[in-house]
Amino acid sequence: MFVKRAMLAVLPLGLSACGGGVELMSEAMFMGQANDNKAIDRGFDAKPLTELQAGIWIDPNGCHHWIIDDGVEGYMDARRYPDGRPVCDPSAVRNSVGGTFKAGGTSLLGDPI
Repeated sequence: MFVKRAMLAVLPLGLSACGGGVELMSEAMFMGQANDNKAIDRGFDAKPLTELQAGIWIDPNGCHHWIIDDGVEGYMDARRYPDGRPVCDPSAVRNSVGGTFKAGGTSLLGDPI
């Protein structure tokens, strides 16, 4: 009987500790840490990705990928035709990169590589 009463007294305290998770999660979303918009650079020099310059990387299968490197963060996505098919070229030079994809970097933190 004593154990049952002790558990009933302690249980609400234990469950009350779980309530902060919802508040912390909503606070993170409010602060923009859980934002779903993937088209914005979130660094200290934040800007839309459309303002950065992209290059093209050709993977080992000959498929093209858009790449952007702003010195701190990097972005990559498959290059696709309007109907959603990936752009692949069997005659393309594999594992090669073209374009000025590092030109979107900041002058403060350029990419040294």
